[in-house]
Amino acid sequence: MTGWRFTFTRRWAGYLAVTILFAAVCAGLGLWQIARRDQALAEIRRVEANYGATPVPLKEALPTRGSFSESQKWLPVEMTGTYLSEDELIVRNRPLNINPGFEVLTPLLLADGSVFIVDRGWLPTGETSEAPASVPNAPAGQVTVVARLKAGEPSLAGRSARGNQIATINLTEVAARLDAPTYTGAYGLMASEDPAPADRPVAVTRPVKDEGPHLSYAFQWFVFALMGFVGLGWAIRQEFRSVNIDDPTERVRAAARARRAAARPRSDSEIEDDLIDSPR
Repeated sequence: MTGWRFTFTRRWAGYLAVTILFAAVCAGLGLWQIARRDQALAEIRRVEANYGATPVPLKEALPTRGSFSESQKWLPVEMTGTYLSEDELIVRNRPLNINPGFEVLTPLLLADGSVFIVDRGWLPTGETSEAPASVPNAPAGQVTVVARLKAGEPSLAGRSARGNQIATINLTEVAARLDAPTYTGAYGLMASEDPAPADRPVAVTRPVKDEGPHLSYAFQWFVFALMGFVGLGWAIRQEFRSVNIDDPTERVRAAARARRAAARPRSDSEIEDDLIDSPR
């Protein structure tokens, strides 16, 4: 089968199908990386817009206990109430700078009888990994708190905790532990307390402005998709030369390629290989 007719065989149709599938997968992974970059950029915009904003009253930001918009993430809110220290919860498995630890959730009872969950910060593990060495006491009496809003977390299969510890900040599960109407749309990462205690858990720091390597990864996946077709074209060309080896025109081309290869400057490694392979 001479000429290009071999490309219409089932074998080469299969090669084309595999190449198209490979390119589609690579393109899909590239688009996924672009979507992840868009999410990272959206998070950066939220941090820039909200993190340093002037605190607003909690009722103004969250008119109902279940209301929260992702655009409000990191928005500082201000509220006054009394900490329910006896209902304080410890969140397990919360690393900070790769160090294992916990986060402290203290319910804040507001004047209208509702409860807002305040994440007062991070604590390292104690002598064992099962609990922190100690938990700084929350201020007693009336306290004014500024906290940055954040959505609650889903439950994770296989993660459990006992006593006053919880596996994730699932606000619905937290609310079930409290005998009071509780905000379940969002909780707050504490920024400040007034009066301020002498000691407090480690405060949450401003997120680093980093969109990640998603754009470069996307470019690499798109290049891989293109390389699949380049490889297919190279394979087709090699097959053409093989099946048309007796064609006069192809013989002329093969001779021309041989002359160019002979005229090409040879590297030291190629010369060494010839010396090693030559008969003694």
